[in-house]
Amino acid sequence: MALQITESCVNCWACVDVCPNDAIYQPDRDEAPHFLISADKCTECLGDHADPQCAAICPIEMAIVNELGEFLNPPGSLTGIPIEKLKEFGLWREAA
Repeated sequence: MALQITESCVNCWACVDVCPNDAIYQPDRDEAPHFLISADKCTECLGDHADPQCAAICPIEMAIVNELGEFLNPPGSLTGIPIEKLKEFGLWREAA
């Protein structure tokens, strides 16, 4: 059980300091151009917080997914833009 950071991540560093397990790290550019979450360290904040802290602070929609591939900040959740409009402008995509 571990969260994953998608290519939508802009490396803003917001999540790094709030992770209670130090699971978020910046890999070599060859591995990924954005932060990653260590599956060995990530507990999804169970026992520490009610919600995963990386997703709670993340300012980017679709940047963090759970083990089911569901976005924790789905399209429109931060901007308030209806999904129909996102689809109309080609800004919608399904989770992995």
